[in-house]
Amino acid sequence: MHRRLLVVLVPLAVLLVAALGVPLSVTVAEREMQETYVNRLNDVGRFASLAETALSTGRTEALQQELTRYHDLYGIPVALIDTSGTVLLGPLDAYKAAARTEPALPRIVTAALAGARSEPSWEWAPWDDSALVVAEPVGRDSEVIGAVVTISDLSRTRELILVRWAWLAGLGLLPLIALAAVAWPVSAWVLRPVRKLDAATSRISEGDLTIRADAEAGPIELRRLAQSFNTMMDAVENAAQRQRAFVSDASHQLRNPLTSLRLAVESLAPHLRPEGDGQQVYDVAVDELKAMQRMLNSLQASARMESMRTASPVDLDEVLATRVDRWRALTATAGQTLTVDVPPGLRLLEPPGGLGSILDELISNALRLSDARVVEVSAQVVPGHVGVGDRVGAVVTVVVRDDGQGIDVSERAQALRRFWRSPRHQNVSGTGLGLAICADLIGAAGGTLRLEDGLPRPDGSGHGLAAVVMLPVVPQVVSPADAPASVPI
Repeated sequence: MHRRLLVVLVPLAVLLVAALGVPLSVTVAEREMQETYVNRLNDVGRFASLAETALSTGRTEALQQELTRYHDLYGIPVALIDTSGTVLLGPLDAYKAAARTEPALPRIVTAALAGARSEPSWEWAPWDDSALVVAEPVGRDSEVIGAVVTISDLSRTRELILVRWAWLAGLGLLPLIALAAVAWPVSAWVLRPVRKLDAATSRISEGDLTIRADAEAGPIELRRLAQSFNTMMDAVENAAQRQRAFVSDASHQLRNPLTSLRLAVESLAPHLRPEGDGQQVYDVAVDELKAMQRMLNSLQASARMESMRTASPVDLDEVLATRVDRWRALTATAGQTLTVDVPPGLRLLEPPGGLGSILDELISNALRLSDARVVEVSAQVVPGHVGVGDRVGAVVTVVVRDDGQGIDVSERAQALRRFWRSPRHQNVSGTGLGLAICADLIGAAGGTLRLEDGLPRPDGSGHGLAAVVMLPVVPQVVSPADAPASVPI
């Protein structure tokens, strides 16, 4: 998270440094160019003064030597030209070679012969290769008799500008490096409570209500947030515990009176008259008492399973190894067929209370409620699935299909609610809690339970029911030699 904070801060710092550095760089370049221009202007001014004296006296040898020595010393060709543009004195070849590459030279010379001093071109950019042309008129006003012209190569000046820019860039990097060096630990310190709070909420979304945020680290605002979060979680955990305790205590406290009531009702059996309606009323009363006992047992089981909120990794092979034989025995006794198609090596996150108990419930529903002839258990890995909380990752889907009566599409969402029972199953033993509890436990492990169409019915009248369990994949951490053996199916 602090990386994202640096991604925001560093570009802003770069813009600030650039806003200060770019104008400063331009100023430095212009100053270097101004200094070069002033130096050349002083040189041509001195040569113009000497040329005016030399031309008026006719003694030009000394000026020629001066111009040649200047070119040899600085590598800058300087020439004295007359009003017709003819070079009178100076290194002729060097001047002409330099003049051929300067298209602005005629304009500048014309202006100088007209009595105007040339202005700098200010082409100071390092990638520009034009020379600096400076011309000084010889004479005054209308008595201009010639001009002194210099053509200066600015490569060294531009190299100096690049060196200055490199120094400025280095100085500009120092605050950026200092910002990154300071912002990294500071942002880590500031955001550490946020990361811990995020991890805590992730664990809570998986069903662990005992997790609390760190309220001792970070800025005071985040500490207050963590304290408020912990207070909220204390209230949520207490409410959940009270709810489970109430369900458990109520079902436990009702068990003894209900048992006594059932014994009292069953003790009436010898006193019933065969010719009356008492036997029928007696049978109804006993059935209702048994149903109430099953309901209390289910409520107690629900309270116990919901108290287990920790999911853990498990190998699907190991879960099936302890149950496939029992499922086969149950289906064989009922005259049904069980097929298992599960690839070996699947490792997933097991819901609280155990994946085996959930599969037992799904198999039991297929055998008891659907009148199925074939029950099929299969599994596969689905990559890139969006699960609980829009988290993307691979999941293992375990599907229990049958070819029985099935459930209408309009009733499938209701079938995952507590105490709901299909009108077709009112005379079948059950409480309507099984699928709802399974869905809650699977959700606590970050998975989902949904109902879909199952296998085609033998009579072609439709499809049975498929219970699809989707749980997050857990990467294998054991070596191939230590991997658990697959389930023989």
